[in-house]
Amino acid sequence: MKIPILIVDDDPAIRDSMKEAMEIAGYNPYLAASAEEALDLLNKNMFHVVITDILLPGLDGLELTDLIKERYDTDVIVMTGYSGDYSYEEAITKGASDFVFKPVRFEELLLRLKRVLKERKLTKDRNEMLETLQKLAITDGLTKLYNSRYFYNQLELEIDRSKRYNHPVSLLLLDIDHFKLYNDSYGHLEGDKVLVKLGRIIKSCLRTMDSAYRYGGEEFTVILPETNGQEAIGVAERIRRIVETEKFTPETEEGKEITITISAGVTEYYPNEDVATFIKRADKAMYSSKERGRNTVSSLFVQKSS
Repeated sequence: MKIPILIVDDDPAIRDSMKEAMEIAGYNPYLAASAEEALDLLNKNMFHVVITDILLPGLDGLELTDLIKERYDTDVIVMTGYSGDYSYEEAITKGASDFVFKPVRFEELLLRLKRVLKERKLTKDRNEMLETLQKLAITDGLTKLYNSRYFYNQLELEIDRSKRYNHPVSLLLLDIDHFKLYNDSYGHLEGDKVLVKLGRIIKSCLRTMDSAYRYGGEEFTVILPETNGQEAIGVAERIRRIVETEKFTPETEEGKEITITISAGVTEYYPNEDVATFIKRADKAMYSSKERGRNTVSSLFVQKSS
């Protein structure tokens, strides 16, 4: 696919000659006679690079460059025939990627265009790599839920938000019942499949604002912003019911269907308590579910003074 380039110049002879040179070089050139016409084209098309003269009717090329860098993911090469009136530094300050003088030698312009496109691709690749690394740093590799390190960071943020806007925030702690026995019986690879499927079930039960985490081993936790304790119990029960109806068929036990259950603890944040106390209360509630025979949801709340 040919790379789209936008040429902006009020001289039709220059526009046409540049268009011809760009087409010969294998690009897909568009033409505009003014900044306003260029902005209209930018609203309708995606351009990798805009090549613009500085002197234009209406908005000049530097003003156009400023608007392009503010609104679009597009690089700009600025041209001028008045070297004494405009400086390289001025164009770069506005966000231009390069600066060339008229009369333009097409060989030079094409070399500069190739350099800008190469740097553009390198920047895009680097940003994508950084985004991937950032995602890996906060994601559990197996379940693709967030990891425990990110959990603590997000819980602090949600508690701060809860204090600021006086909204409730609740916490779920979920643990797979007899998971060690499942691993010992069918192997860790089959156990991993259980963890992955449980992660999917948990996510399917949540709103966009909620977030789920693999807390460690077979434990999961869920932060429920703007959710009181009773509402959180409903979420935990929904997850528990779906999990107990799910069937697992280990490859080592052909045709055998295994049922998995979870024990859940629910609590709501109490104003001004520390994060560790909040988490510990959810943990206590979860262990209460274990003591009550597993496959159940238990809650533990602080009695709020009137």
